Amino acid sequence: VRKLMWASFAFRQHSQESFEQAPMYVAVLTYLGFGIVTLFGYFRDFLRAVGLEKCHLAQERQEQKDFVPLYQDFENFYTRNLYMRVRDNWNRPICSLPGPVFDLMERVSDDYNWTFRLTGKTIHDVINMGSYNYLGFAENNADFLKTVADTACQYGVGVCSTRQEIGNLSIHEELEQLVANFIGVESSMVFGMGFATNSMNIPALVGKGCLILSDELNHTSLILGARLSGATIRVFKHNNMHSLEKMLREAICTGQPRTHRPWRKILIMVEGIFSMEGSVVRLPEVIALKKKYKAYLYLDEAHSIGAVGSTGRGVTELFGVNPADVDVMMGTFTKSFGAAGGYIAGKKELVDYLRSRSHSAVYAPSMSPPVAEQIIRAMKCIMGHDGSTEGERIQQLAENTKYFRARLKEMGFIIYGNDSSPVVPILLYMPGKVVAFSRAMLERRIGVVVVGFPATPITEARARFCVSAAHTRAMLDQVLHHLDEVGNALCLKFSRRKYSPRPELFDETDFELDTADVTQDTYTTQC
Repeated sequence: VRKLMWASFAFRQHSQESFEQAPMYVAVLTYLGFGIVTLFGYFRDFLRAVGLEKCHLAQERQEQKDFVPLYQDFENFYTRNLYMRVRDNWNRPICSLPGPVFDLMERVSDDYNWTFRLTGKTIHDVINMGSYNYLGFAENNADFLKTVADTACQYGVGVCSTRQEIGNLSIHEELEQLVANFIGVESSMVFGMGFATNSMNIPALVGKGCLILSDELNHTSLILGARLSGATIRVFKHNNMHSLEKMLREAICTGQPRTHRPWRKILIMVEGIFSMEGSVVRLPEVIALKKKYKAYLYLDEAHSIGAVGSTGRGVTELFGVNPADVDVMMGTFTKSFGAAGGYIAGKKELVDYLRSRSHSAVYAPSMSPPVAEQIIRAMKCIMGHDGSTEGERIQQLAENTKYFRARLKEMGFIIYGNDSSPVVPILLYMPGKVVAFSRAMLERRIGVVVVGFPATPITEARARFCVSAAHTRAMLDQVLHHLDEVGNALCLKFSRRKYSPRPELFDETDFELDTADVTQDTYTTQC
């Protein structure tokens, strides 16, 4: 009980998270909007069926009409009638470095987004608020990238072999040692693809007779890896320790279905920063539970490594947790390090086991040497080994994140997530507003990412902003100015809370919530 109380206290000390609910009328209008769009979709399908409207999607040929359908008509309903109408908001062609600003190739559609054509014009200096360039290492400064260019000349671009054959280069071993030292564990192993780091390594760790307890908001790569493993999967509510402990207790008490034999392994899978919510895992409490019930912990730090913690060591550093308490530490180099690939880190026995059992290690080609050098360059910069100040970029990212989130709250937007998280979702809710928001921001030369159903719950469509250390204060102020304008024009400021610009003097964020927190603290202390 003391460990759990300390873990809860540590989480509260290092995180303030917001998940404000929208007014009831917003949910009603959102469902109504989807209902209207769906009705029109069925009406347009009827027009296509009678030949009054042309169908642009792939269909079976007439001579194959007696075959089992290859393209399921109902499954394509959403793509055909909803997504195609707003497809111009995604897959926009970039023609420059995706740094804090980028250039965009202008395109138009003559057939309602079924096809696009380029106009030949370029939209210059669009502020990039959608890339995971947290520390600003997506750069093309020739002086900074000299070692990367030298590595390409020495090793070439591709290895054309796996690590187990003739693709194990000295630069790979150097990178693995540096990653282990950076994280603070015994050993590590790097892979050429971040998604495959999860999907191809989880099946090597668990299998039939094992149990995976997965957070309901885990990334698709974790979900795919769990499904490929053949293990039993149970999902607990997001960041809910009561739900997790209940499942752990039931798993130990009842064992496997039918036979009731003990599970071979119980693996808890969580993310450091959840990429759609911007929330941070309650790591001290998860570790306390995994120790209490003798389970294993798999931590995906794709969005948190390099981005949080005083020196960028991720959520273990943020909460002051010993990395040795996490059994499997996973992360990617595609975000904070401006490169590609991922890693698995932990005890030497774990890494040695994966070298011979991981599908990604045995069958996939080795990481490209220039990519490996880019990661080494970025990691040494973060650690201060290249003569720069250790943690300088991390501090700038933290300041930008705090400033951007605070200003959005003052404006009246509903935003999700942790105050330390550079992933900032702004809730838009209604499908029509999502489309209008993305187009209006691009007209003001602001590049944003909008996300809706089925990637999010149907009533929680959002715009996901990613703050970077490369963003200047002037850039953020420009984005905030246009957000304020668009928010007023589209009526997107749904928050009912009041925020003070000087919270150290006066804070009236939510008295009802504060009272509930006090009640919970009192209850925990009494227990």
